[in-house]
Amino acid sequence: MKILSANVPGLVARSVVGAAGGEWALAREGASRRLVALLPRDAPPIAELEGERAEHAGQVLVTGPASPRNAIALRKHLPWLRPAPIGLRTSAGFGDRLGLATPGHVRALRAAAPDVAPVFAQQSTREMTRTSRTPVQVLDDATWGAFEEGWTGGVGADADHLKEAGEIDACLEAGFTLFTIDPGGMVDAAGASAGREDLAWALTRVSWDRLETSLQALVARYVGQPFDIEGVHVSFDEDTVARVVIKYGAAVAHVAALYRHLCERADGRPFEVEVSVDETEAPTSHAEHVFVATELRRLGVKWVSLAPRFVGRFEKGVDYIGELEEFGRHLAGHAAIARALGPYKLSLHSGSDKFSLYGAVARETRGLVHLKTAGTSYLEALRVVAAMQPELFREIFWFACGRYEQD
Repeated sequence: MKILSANVPGLVARSVVGAAGGEWALAREGASRRLVALLPRDAPPIAELEGERAEHAGQVLVTGPASPRNAIALRKHLPWLRPAPIGLRTSAGFGDRLGLATPGHVRALRAAAPDVAPVFAQQSTREMTRTSRTPVQVLDDATWGAFEEGWTGGVGADADHLKEAGEIDACLEAGFTLFTIDPGGMVDAAGASAGREDLAWALTRVSWDRLETSLQALVARYVGQPFDIEGVHVSFDEDTVARVVIKYGAAVAHVAALYRHLCERADGRPFEVEVSVDETEAPTSHAEHVFVATELRRLGVKWVSLAPRFVGRFEKGVDYIGELEEFGRHLAGHAAIARALGPYKLSLHSGSDKFSLYGAVARETRGLVHLKTAGTSYLEALRVVAAMQPELFREIFWFACGRYEQD
């Protein structure tokens, strides 16, 4: 390739790729990245790129910073770096919170699961706030990391755990394509488990207008309408309906409102949605899953994946905590429901290092699964820090101890 003859210091050979009538590559000097592009004199990208220009091999050699402007140009002219909806393909979100790990993620993906669709940019507003990053920075870091490794297999970008309309707007503007709506703060598990007298009072607090239905309509829709598929039996009586709508009614209404906001703001741009109810104390029952999916569909919401709260404990960076047989039965029911009412994928949040579960998850979902993992990258980063800079590790350790009660 002509670009390799340009003698650019630190040019990463594996990053070289042809596009827009020329060649593109990344150069590294320590932690610093630079964009290198060798293009015909009349190539449109030349005017869009930020950097120095020089003559080489009868073309224009552009050398510029790894800036937001150049990242935009990369995604424009190298379409495989432009986030796009992934659909029902088996997929994994890597959640690089530091902006450094994407090259390693690409290598791991190629070595272990080349058929899995990757989401390299995956970050919640909460995580971005705490790491002082913006949606643009998260997406740009993932773009540069994938470009450095010569990844051409396409990517998604997940605006994770969205709770407010403003969060959607910021991530949509940056170029994210997967929007994980998280109404977990509106799940009322306590109200749903109340005694009969308190249950009647809790029903008066349900936002029936936002749900666009009534208790009578829900009873007519669910009671006496058993759900049977693949050995999973779900039925509702009036008490079950009341408790389910108290627990998840506000959450369903909130998802529908944010979905409609997203549709309006996207203005025809392609996107996909995940619904997340995993950050709650009580597991999501099969009946609750049926209710949430059925009501979201009635309200016009379209989603590609759903994250229930599974039984057991999912902690970042460690294996599953709980009974494997119980998890298997619980998962099988949710997977059957997702196939029957969708199909859509089940999403496994805090999926880092859940090695005891991966086989069952792949088998029961039949590949309709999205794995979210960020804890592993953090853990491996800490291993490196501990080995290379023990004093920094001690500082991190004591800082973490001081934050333990809050975090």
